[in-house]
Amino acid sequence: MNLGIAGRKAIVCASSRGLGKACARALAEAGCEVVINGRDSKKLEAAATELSSFAGVKVIPVVADVATPEGQKALLSACPQPDILINNNGGPPMRDFRELTRQQMIDGVIANMAAAIELIQKVIDPMCERKFGRIVNITSASVKMPLAGLDLSSGARAGLTAFLAGVARTVADKNVTINNILPGAFDTDRLRGTLNKTAEQKGKSVDQVAAERAASIPAKRFGTPDEFGAACAFLCSTHASYITGQNLLIDGGNFSGAF
Repeated sequence: MNLGIAGRKAIVCASSRGLGKACARALAEAGCEVVINGRDSKKLEAAATELSSFAGVKVIPVVADVATPEGQKALLSACPQPDILINNNGGPPMRDFRELTRQQMIDGVIANMAAAIELIQKVIDPMCERKFGRIVNITSASVKMPLAGLDLSSGARAGLTAFLAGVARTVADKNVTINNILPGAFDTDRLRGTLNKTAEQKGKSVDQVAAERAASIPAKRFGTPDEFGAACAFLCSTHASYITGQNLLIDGGNFSGAF
């Protein structure tokens, strides 16, 4: 399918690896000029080289922390008027909510709620003026199915979801859409890190823990980053202009609910 976005400019936050990189790859494959972002310059440069050679489009690496004003300024200096914005950022580590300090809570809300809102504030009016804009926020399946220990991540991302639900309706008539993708268990470095930690705690092999986790998912497997990226790219396409304010849960059927 021709997504109709060749030549568009995209900013993809936290995209040197994992789901962010998969989204950048799918957009580059669709013909977009892509600004990718991360805090590790070596990983980011490697990702930029890989994506540009794969898709044959311009890929601009920006080393920055998107949660900071300086990081956001760097991204927008590289791409002052993006047509597409993919908000993404790592979540706080698993922790008993009793152990959270006020500063940790503030940092979590900034990283997983405020930073995305701040970037949207900066790009949305030019998108409306140009009559094209696609904003996709990578949140988490825990927005719909909160997990104990990830309370801060779930709360901040749910806050972002509610905040933008109203905003999305105010710009829909300008051909600007805002949607969220809620990933479940995807085969990424982060998931592998979690599996390794669980294996250590339970005295089991990583393969055994991974098999047990996959077996608990109706699809009986983990998602692949590429299929996540493809879903993101579709939401950014010209074909998705009538989809806005929605939460696309991609979890292999793990959330057992009709709505």
